[in-house]
Amino acid sequence: MVPPEKQQTMRIVEANASDAAHIALLARITFTETFGHFFTDKTDLHQYLNQTFGVKKIRNSIEKPNNIFWLAFIEELPVGYAKLKLNSPSQFITAENLCQLQKIYVLKDFLSKKVGHSLQNELLKRAAESNSERVWLSVLKSNVRAIKFYEKNGFETIGDHDFQIGKEHFEFQAMAKNLT
Repeated sequence: MVPPEKQQTMRIVEANASDAAHIALLARITFTETFGHFFTDKTDLHQYLNQTFGVKKIRNSIEKPNNIFWLAFIEELPVGYAKLKLNSPSQFITAENLCQLQKIYVLKDFLSKKVGHSLQNELLKRAAESNSERVWLSVLKSNVRAIKFYEKNGFETIGDHDFQIGKEHFEFQAMAKNLT
């Protein structure tokens, strides 16, 4: 058992526009940790990071009413983030009121601290409060750790789709979970 003085305190907060820089930095690092090794041309990776995870773009995304972001802190360090998109249809689901778990990313050094689970709990709670029938997500087919995490938490595979970044082709699977 870890003595109380040695336990690390985790805190999850709903993000606002002033948190955009933390989220942008976490997004760049965690995306590179997760997908960077797939890129044969690092220019494609850097272009994607610049166009997708800029502070201004993240700030604009946070300010959209259908987007909700959370930040996870351990001992005051930002170590992970999550994003829920309300009213987000899927080609794989015919239900009307859907939301999308767009992102849960945690720095590799903190994966064992259950940060992803805590972020997911906050996200699913808000999704249920929004009266959404189901929540869906996309996950890289080769990301076995993430797929097992989602399956363990009640998500089921509902389809497959592809995604292209620069010269790289990625195969994803869509997963969904009932909220009602």
